[in-house]
Amino acid sequence: MSRLVIDPVTRVEGHLRVEVAVGNGYVTEAYASSTMWRGIETILEGRDPRDAWLFAQRICGVCTTVHALASVRAVEDAVGAVPPRNARLLREIIAAALSVHDHVVHFYHLQALDWIDPTAALKADPARTASLAQSVSDYPRSTATLFASVQARLGAFLASGNIGPFTNGYWGHPAYRLSPELNLLAFSHYLDALDFQREYVKVHALLGGKNPHPQTYVVGGMASPIDLASQDAINDNTLAELSRLLTRGLDFVEKVFLPDLYAIAAGYPEWTTYGRGLASYMVFGDYSQSPQPTGRPVRDGLFPGGVIRDGNLRSVEPFDPAGVAESVAHSWFRYDDAGDALAPWKGETTPDYTGPEPPFEQLDVAGKYSWLKAPRYDGIAVEVGPLARMLVGYAAGDARIRPLVQGALDRLRIPPAALMSTLGRVLSRGLETRLMAQYSLELLDRLRDNIAAGDLTIADAGKWDPSSWPDGQARGVGFHEAPRGSLSHWVVIENKRIRNYQAVVPTTWNASPRDAHGKPGAYEAALVGTPVADPHRPLEVLRTLHSFDPCMACAAHVYDADGRDIVEVRVQ
Repeated sequence: MSRLVIDPVTRVEGHLRVEVAVGNGYVTEAYASSTMWRGIETILEGRDPRDAWLFAQRICGVCTTVHALASVRAVEDAVGAVPPRNARLLREIIAAALSVHDHVVHFYHLQALDWIDPTAALKADPARTASLAQSVSDYPRSTATLFASVQARLGAFLASGNIGPFTNGYWGHPAYRLSPELNLLAFSHYLDALDFQREYVKVHALLGGKNPHPQTYVVGGMASPIDLASQDAINDNTLAELSRLLTRGLDFVEKVFLPDLYAIAAGYPEWTTYGRGLASYMVFGDYSQSPQPTGRPVRDGLFPGGVIRDGNLRSVEPFDPAGVAESVAHSWFRYDDAGDALAPWKGETTPDYTGPEPPFEQLDVAGKYSWLKAPRYDGIAVEVGPLARMLVGYAAGDARIRPLVQGALDRLRIPPAALMSTLGRVLSRGLETRLMAQYSLELLDRLRDNIAAGDLTIADAGKWDPSSWPDGQARGVGFHEAPRGSLSHWVVIENKRIRNYQAVVPTTWNASPRDAHGKPGAYEAALVGTPVADPHRPLEVLRTLHSFDPCMACAAHVYDADGRDIVEVRVQ
């Protein structure tokens, strides 16, 4: 039995180390370690709660606005602020657009190279590639001339020897099985996705002033004025441009993204049998049409909340916030309070590094080995993210999600349980992208209708003044179904200042180390059983890891208010 170390895992946000034991060509055990320290919660202590979202969204420059939304919802829950309808719609348009943008970028630029081999595209026939593309979609960029041009550009790029993100790729690996034509088609769309995401992200600039980190959230609503007659506010031109951008998003997803996913799924059917992992899933729920946020789970949202245990799709239990707790038994933190697991409102963020000085050969997996805590729900490890949302919606019989999922199952001729896999995780992200692209246009229509009815209110101004807040101590939680999964921010306010703040993020759930009972996190569980054809080129391990879309910057983020060096990186 051999032990493989992948450090750092590339094509992820942040720093991730994974160690796997391999026996008889398959992973027998796995350990995931975040190698960067979490610190934002400590920075927020003692600050004005109205400023929390500005700091919190700096947790990550990729996930960007999701932390702003969860943070402002947490403070609003604590102080009793209910944002008006326009504010909720503006926030949700921003969030839905982020999901579309994030999922497209993740697949094409962070994961696609696990499935496509650009070097194989050099052998493709551009005319046959065009015929293949035109058979699945009427996407206009599907001509033999265009594919010949892309192939020539790719050939010149690879021949230059200066190949940037393609350096050290596992090209020619036996696990690559797509035809040269499909490789060329997918690589062409890799390039198209670069142009698409640059244009589509203008949604955030229009509604938030910039991307990343939009600047228009406030406790009680939004700071974006609505005045159809003013050039300094959201007006008819803004709404028209939003419509154009969101429509383009839906078009790209339906004509490019989903056809590519189906083609890849058809080429790798065995990957519905790898990566099952925990088979327990959790969804908070989100995108409710009723006044939100509250500290209560969302029952009537686009994403229904719920928990599936042990792969049982016949039963979805309600999500209960009281079930969330974080363990540090194998994390480089300590709890001064009694007990190993703490609820987030009582959470502590005290670093306690017990490992050797980096670099080191092997993790101390019997002791502490990660800068991530281990969140658990009702004592069990759960997976969060697009797969969880699609499965919970499917099992709950949701009117939108069940037909969407069933259509994919019928097309691929697979049972629902096959989604509990590496390939199912990838496919679920694509299905969710289509759902969000469609829903973003519905949200825009609701915003237009609300404005047309004469409602221009964007904030609950009465709750901006701390004198209106509860006396003494107040606490709140903000839930959000972010692209990578269920995100929550928990705040305790005392004497109008933040006394405690905890962010429990999707990658912390999925990438967590083992807990006090030895239960692995979602990454660790999903890697077991993964085939490894070549231990020196563990492409298959990366496929399963990337299917989660790891974001270690969210899960363990670094901040030093004094500007001191925290880590030194040297090139040898």
